[in-house]
Amino acid sequence: MEAATMAWTAAGVGVALVYWFVWVMGAAEVKGKRAVDLKMGSITHDKVKDKYTQYWSFFRRPKETATTEASAEKVPAFVDTFYNLVTDIYEWGWGQSFHFSPSLPGRSHREATRVHEERVADLLQAKPGHRLLDVGCGVGGPMRAIAAHSRSNVVGITINEYQVNRARAHNRKAGLDSRCEVVCGNFLSMPFPNSSFDGAYSIEATCHAPRLQDVYGEVFRVLKPGGLYVSYEWVTTSLYRADDPEHIEAIHGIERGDALPGLRRQDEIASIAKEVGFEVLKELDLALPPALPWWTRLKMGRIAYWRNSLVVRVLTMLRIAPKGVAEVHEMLYETAQHLTRGGETGIFTPMHMVLLRKPAAESK
Repeated sequence: MEAATMAWTAAGVGVALVYWFVWVMGAAEVKGKRAVDLKMGSITHDKVKDKYTQYWSFFRRPKETATTEASAEKVPAFVDTFYNLVTDIYEWGWGQSFHFSPSLPGRSHREATRVHEERVADLLQAKPGHRLLDVGCGVGGPMRAIAAHSRSNVVGITINEYQVNRARAHNRKAGLDSRCEVVCGNFLSMPFPNSSFDGAYSIEATCHAPRLQDVYGEVFRVLKPGGLYVSYEWVTTSLYRADDPEHIEAIHGIERGDALPGLRRQDEIASIAKEVGFEVLKELDLALPPALPWWTRLKMGRIAYWRNSLVVRVLTMLRIAPKGVAEVHEMLYETAQHLTRGGETGIFTPMHMVLLRKPAAESK
């Protein structure tokens, strides 16, 4: 009798743990994904592992992905694959804003994220009635924050169709679908007329472009004369040493795990902006003191990691999540370690801010 009681108790505890980890443990934001809803974007369940293998093979030597025109042309397709693989995991563990922000004393990560996004609207001097472009909008977290803060109309573009559908659903839930529009497309060749936006911004998105000139050139084209553009760029800093094995490992790890065809140097950004015709109004690394570390959210303890890993493996075993999710989760965990090392050593920043202006039309 005692053995049976113990068995039933153990079974009950097991069921309760699975329920807690899988159904109760949700996302970083109220309206985010739950672990039980992990789908791997538009990839069918039977193709997830193959797509992950193809992705990893392509980006195993990041800087080689853009050395030839043929390989550079493949980058957008693999970036699309990357976001199919990671979007649900990002929403589950991070929320609807796929970017970093400086920590703020006494404020939650969610509040710090909102402040970081609203700074963009303020830099753009966004006003009600303005039409803004979000270059690489993800599932639209920043878009909704900026639209709500400025009461501007925001059009976002993302290469990933699954993200388009997620963003539109979030926009409807937030009651912002009348001010937030999402388009599926490549920001290297945008489907918008010339001079059609009052302002534009990109938050940790243009790092996916093989050549920054190409995406900056497109933004320049679609901005109205006198329009402002703010970008938060992922770059290596002046502290990075190309002959330091630890530095190389950290930067290559960031590139491999985030679908980047080679990080650019911090001192390249302004010159590239000028090359395509922009005026550089301001340039600042928002990660520098007095800003507090942006990587604190990545310092996941081993217990939290094994907890999440257990959730993913249980879901895979129950065939709720497809095979390959565990490998993607492991990749993101390892990438988080490289990002943390990049932040702690100061060799990398995800928030090198540039404020640019398209020159006003010449007076006649």
